[in-house]
Amino acid sequence: MTEQLHDTVLSDAALAQLFTEARSYNGWLDKEVSEDQIRRIYDLLKMGPTSANQQPGRFIWCHSAEAKDRLAAHASEGNKDKVKTAPWCVIIGYDIDFHEQLPWLFPHTDAKSWFEGDVEGRIAHAKRNSALQGAYLMLAARALGLDCGPMSGVDLDAVTEDFFADEPQY
Repeated sequence: MTEQLHDTVLSDAALAQLFTEARSYNGWLDKEVSEDQIRRIYDLLKMGPTSANQQPGRFIWCHSAEAKDRLAAHASEGNKDKVKTAPWCVIIGYDIDFHEQLPWLFPHTDAKSWFEGDVEGRIAHAKRNSALQGAYLMLAARALGLDCGPMSGVDLDAVTEDFFADEPQY
């Protein structure tokens, strides 16, 4: 379902930056990415549309050498250096109790009740909508002139255990 909200269409240059010329990068320039830039990326991505305004994505931003080394320990051999040399890495998880926030995120109906008692349904929605939030992260980074290299060459169970151990619903 789409609706045209704006009369202005992005320029070809902007569309190229976001889509047609965008690629997944395997190496990084030796340039700092500031915490302010990261906050700006997050401020944009959190506003991207999701089903019923769900916000299940949980982000761990790895900037220190220690955090990146910790993450790299769970990466496939070909991804270890990519993780260690990136200015920032982000782990995108999801909260299966996201529905607890729906009363203020989607206030015009009792959306929380749609998910109560349905853990499997919440997991399916959390996976789908946190993946959307991950895509919005990449688009926000690109819109702000940064590039990214999404990767799945990691041991997800080990990453979850290492980085989300204190949050069992993540």
